Amino acid sequence: MENTDINIAEDYPNEAKLLVVILLVNVVLLAVGIAAPVITLNKFVLIENTFSILSGCTELLKEGKFFLFIIITGFSIVLPLLKIAALFLMVSVKDNKTINLHKCLHWMHQFGKWAMLDVFVVAVLVVTVKLGALANVEARYGIYVFTAAVFLTMYVTSRVVKLTNLRIKGDE
Repeated sequence: MENTDINIAEDYPNEAKLLVVILLVNVVLLAVGIAAPVITLNKFVLIENTFSILSGCTELLKEGKFFLFIIITGFSIVLPLLKIAALFLMVSVKDNKTINLHKCLHWMHQFGKWAMLDVFVVAVLVVTVKLGALANVEARYGIYVFTAAVFLTMYVTSRVVKLTNLRIKGDE
C-alpha cells in the first residue's frame, strides 16, 4: 500500500501547530543544554573545572582528539539538530512532494538507535573521572536541560509516528 497521501500538517493542523511550538522550545532547550555547564570536576579541593558539551568538544578539537571530537559532536550536537529539523519538516510541510514522511521516519528510526550514545559517553566520563577522595564530579543544570531536549524530541517523534499510524489505519 502506498501512503503518499499522509500529511500531518494538513490532516492534523492543530496537533501540527502544537508540535511546531514544542519543536521551537526544543531547539532553545537543546542550544542551552549544549552550551550550559554539564559537569563540574573538583580535584584536590583546589582545582575546579566546569564543562559544557560545547566546551568539551572544543577542548577535544584543541587537543587533536579528532575521532572523539567527531563522535561527540556528531551524536550530541549534529544528530539531535538534524532530527529536530526532520521532525519540523514532517509536521509543518503541507506539500507531500516536498517530503517523504515514511522515508524520514525510517531514517530517524535507524539513527535513533544511536541516540543514547551521548548518554553513554557522559556516563563513561563520569565513571572515569570519579576518583573518590581525589576528585568529585557534580552534575550541573546543563545536563538536565539537555535531557529535557532529548525527551521532547522523543515525545514529538512518538506523536508523529502515532499520527502517521492513525492515518494509515483510517485509510484501510
